[in-house]
Amino acid sequence: MGSVQLNGSGLVASLSPNHIFRHKARLSNSKSSLLCSRHNVTRVKSIRAISTAPASQPPVADEQDDEPPAVDFAFVHSVLLPDGTPDVHWRRACGGQKLRDIMLDSNIELYGPYSKPLSNCAGVGTCATCMVEIVNGKELLDPRTDIEKEKLKRKPKNWRLACQTNVGNPDSTGLVFIQQLPEWKAHEWNIPRNLPVDDPETST
Repeated sequence: MGSVQLNGSGLVASLSPNHIFRHKARLSNSKSSLLCSRHNVTRVKSIRAISTAPASQPPVADEQDDEPPAVDFAFVHSVLLPDGTPDVHWRRACGGQKLRDIMLDSNIELYGPYSKPLSNCAGVGTCATCMVEIVNGKELLDPRTDIEKEKLKRKPKNWRLACQTNVGNPDSTGLVFIQQLPEWKAHEWNIPRNLPVDDPETST
């Protein structure tokens, strides 16, 4: 099993001391850059990893003076790419929404084997099949709800239910790294000690 390392500049997949890749992703078409209103997220036609360049940074849409505040997301799939590097999908959405809605509206896999009708509770918090691991950016999320505390009491503290997790407010900005389908992931996370990791139980 490989490991994925997170640092201040981006994602690094570490399979051996000599096998380190840093990934950069970008919007494949400038016309499909994300613009969000206060309560929705628009979809991108395609987002793909394009290089393994050093010192990569999260992709940003072309800066515009009138662009509304938005939160950037790095969603990491549970299955690594054939070359052993992380499969990262970048998205941007307005804050003030449920994480579940952002993921589904952005075509990000959430339920895995539980995606069929009647295999999940459709977002009411009773089935606990929408678990995600918040690798970094917990300060942009609200604290665990009572439902999460009950359903996830045997899980790590940085695991959340997407249907119960609110992402900031409409004025929020920042970056959140999210591990999809943490129970099925083929890698482990290594987070350097100097990278701040906030406790979701105490963040506001």
